[in-house]
Amino acid sequence: MGKGGAAGFVNAFLRAFDADKVQLPAGEEGLAIRCSWPDFAVRRVAEEYGGEAEEILRPRPARTFVRFRDERAERAYRAEERGERTPFPLVWSFASFRRDEGYDRGEYTFQSVGSVAICAAVDPCGQLLDACAAPGGKSVLLSAKCGCVTACELHPHRAALIESYCARMGAGNVRVLCRDSSVFDPAFAGAFDAVLVDAPCSGEGMFRREPQAVADWSEAHVAACAARQSAILESAAAAVRPGGRLVYSTCTFSPDENERTVESFLRAHPDFSLCETRRLYPHTSPGEGQFAALLTRAGAGTAPAIRPIEAPVPLFQAFCREAMTAAPERPARLLPDGRVFLLPERLPPNLRRLRMLSAGVAAGEVRGNRFLPAHALFLAHKSSAFVRSIDLDGVRLGAFLAGEALPLDAPGEGYAAVCWRGYPLGFGKLTGGTLKNHLPKGLRLR
Repeated sequence: MGKGGAAGFVNAFLRAFDADKVQLPAGEEGLAIRCSWPDFAVRRVAEEYGGEAEEILRPRPARTFVRFRDERAERAYRAEERGERTPFPLVWSFASFRRDEGYDRGEYTFQSVGSVAICAAVDPCGQLLDACAAPGGKSVLLSAKCGCVTACELHPHRAALIESYCARMGAGNVRVLCRDSSVFDPAFAGAFDAVLVDAPCSGEGMFRREPQAVADWSEAHVAACAARQSAILESAAAAVRPGGRLVYSTCTFSPDENERTVESFLRAHPDFSLCETRRLYPHTSPGEGQFAALLTRAGAGTAPAIRPIEAPVPLFQAFCREAMTAAPERPARLLPDGRVFLLPERLPPNLRRLRMLSAGVAAGEVRGNRFLPAHALFLAHKSSAFVRSIDLDGVRLGAFLAGEALPLDAPGEGYAAVCWRGYPLGFGKLTGGTLKNHLPKGLRLR
């Protein structure tokens, strides 16, 4: 593990797991009443954490965690005046934070501090597998320090969340696969420098925020989660190249799904070694609770990668000449269904035969003899990348976000980036003094 990754991991988690058991003097029943937690949850936490149980369970004011794209956005939203710093750069905690247009253009996103902490455990690398990726926050954050991120999700509707997250944040080197990460595919064998498994869990760390997590909890649910986590880890282990890293995490306090799952994995995989485990506790750090373990595989090597096969897409090239100041640097690829993607520079060689929902930036699609640009293409570039850009605010901005066409006295005709404070929110098409709105219907404000 590189020095930067090790330091980030150590700083990410502010308290190590303490296995000492101390009997609660007040009793579990009184603790459940004071903390307003269900009896079964109090009993388990008290058994595992003893004297710390009350501090772990104690109600706390709800906080909203915001990760800004860069320092410019951090200053624009006056984070210093309105919120509290977390241990992670560009991540702030707010008592309240109202979503505005900056969210839609990727100036910031809402992301738990535990999720950010997990990403700090991953060193920069060429090929990363995010095995349980939805809704996409970790994939996007890690895309900034990885050559290519392969994001997997079992359910199609949740995989679509990853696609939209990547488009909004302008992540151009994430490919999304719809697959079951608990089932190993030979195409994944040794294909990744690092694998992240932020596993589905019983969610005890979410009890304070999500009542449904309490309703779903049971001893059987914990056992089922542990079995599923072991299956995902088994599959993930084979995807790590020799000398690569495996990061396992959950948002539960349950040792059955945390330390014991890792111990069982290590007994079955002597080629892996444990660097360390860390916990994020709600009473000693920001957030609701998180566990993570960093493991390395014996040996040395580099994950194989290839440059994507690039073929000319004449209609897309014509669009670039007409609407963009320069052709995008990433290789363009036309899929059989007509979609055009700007692909990451390097891809795992064996994954081409798997069903791909998206890869890199969706540039648009070819329909007959026309090329129709995609919303993601505009969010992935600066306004200066387009020949025509229009900056809106006030009433006109609200009308655009509502999906309305706008009368505009602007020179020229054709596709134009529509911006707020100089950054694209989407695009429209200038025709006869009117900007025809191309904001996707699902993103329009009503």
